[in-house]
Amino acid sequence: MTGRSPTHVTYLRGTLQNVKEQTNVTLSLPESLLRRFRVFAAARNQSMSSLMTLAIRELIEQDAQSKRAKGRFLERIRNAPDRGTKGKIHWTRDELHER
Repeated sequence: MTGRSPTHVTYLRGTLQNVKEQTNVTLSLPESLLRRFRVFAAARNQSMSSLMTLAIRELIEQDAQSKRAKGRFLERIRNAPDRGTKGKIHWTRDELHER
């Protein structure tokens, strides 16, 4: 090697590994939104790619959280304690809504 330290080489390898993990995609956006997005990213000193990555991760996580919450809710319904009805309904809708 030409005067480079071993840590420098390790750093370069790490950088190349991170680059290989990324895949370019084409995204179509309305021109006005794209302009606003460029300004938004620049104002935060971040790339548009990093902001899109963050937004997509958050959307996927929100969806996963929603599915988990729905699963917990359905599980509670399935295992709800008996409220004295023994699973039978003894009234009609009209009776419930009488005035």
